[in-house]
Amino acid sequence: MDSNQEMDPAHQVPDGVDEKTVRALGALSKALETTERARGHLYGFHQLTGTADFELGDAVRLLREAGYEEQANLVEREIVGRNVIPGHWTFQIIEAYNSTYYQPFAAVERAIVDEVAGGRDHLLEARLKTIRRTPHHPDHAATPPS
Repeated sequence: MDSNQEMDPAHQVPDGVDEKTVRALGALSKALETTERARGHLYGFHQLTGTADFELGDAVRLLREAGYEEQANLVEREIVGRNVIPGHWTFQIIEAYNSTYYQPFAAVERAIVDEVAGGRDHLLEARLKTIRRTPHHPDHAATPPS
């Protein structure tokens, strides 16, 4: 087999790891990746909410400039800096998510991959790469050029 067709050694399935285990590790990895996406949405929520709060500052200023002091005061008092859920700004939601769910999930996934697959990530995807590559095609090499 030429170097174009070899599997990346870092992603070879270790001896004793069967197909069901590879699929199980793939499912676990996919679940963690979905959690990463959910976490990204939380950061998006955090940034958008913060941006909206600063935009409210502009609205308050413009209401005042337009002569609507009472309405500006209402927005400033009731909405600017308001908690998004009781007792929490968005950064606190992210902190709670990270410590309560994300970090334990990532640690468990890492521990299982280390224990079951010798720390080798993405075994299922690496197998798919090997299966789906076109033999001898330069853009289908197993590993990046050295």
